[in-house]
Amino acid sequence: MVWDVLNAIGTMAFAMSGAIIAMEVKYDIIGTYVLGLITAFGGGAIRNLFIGIPIIELWQQTFLFIIAIITITIILLLPNSTVHKLKEWSIFDAIGLSAFAVQGAMHAHSINLPLIAIMFSAAITGAGGGIIRDVLAQQKPIVFRQQIYLLWAILAGFIIGMGWAAEAYQLYSLFIAILLLRITSHRFGWRLPSKSVNKLQEN
Repeated sequence: MVWDVLNAIGTMAFAMSGAIIAMEVKYDIIGTYVLGLITAFGGGAIRNLFIGIPIIELWQQTFLFIIAIITITIILLLPNSTVHKLKEWSIFDAIGLSAFAVQGAMHAHSINLPLIAIMFSAAITGAGGGIIRDVLAQQKPIVFRQQIYLLWAILAGFIIGMGWAAEAYQLYSLFIAILLLRITSHRFGWRLPSKSVNKLQEN
């Protein structure tokens, strides 16, 4: 039940996020549907490839594809002013990240993968679709900026991999905790350390 709920939440959130970005960069209707679907399913597809799950499983999620298509259609039908407000909230990435990070970690844990693989599964499921979306939209992926984003997905994978969240209420609590951490870090501009190397100018 937790698996299905988080799958649906993550799919809707990332389909919405992908569609909004597509509209922002002025993609046509087909491009909007494609980017929305890629954002919703890209992370899971990459995860499956890395942990050895047949990619064909992606195409067996008919219900989730229907959810994603309906979500994208709703976004396309909304007034531009409403879409702009949704973009300003910046919450859909956080919801998708949180839901898919927990779901990805659960998936890896269920097939008895080691801790590092569970953390990787959480990270790539939570962030993979967003990375592909940003690249296709010719934007710098949010995952690789200074904002704390991927770290929260890795944390979810660590907690599940350590066996600290197994019951339904624990998994839902973890989802909410990761969501609040992402929203809070974005709201207050928390950043990870970074180092840049500027090209030396020759005299």
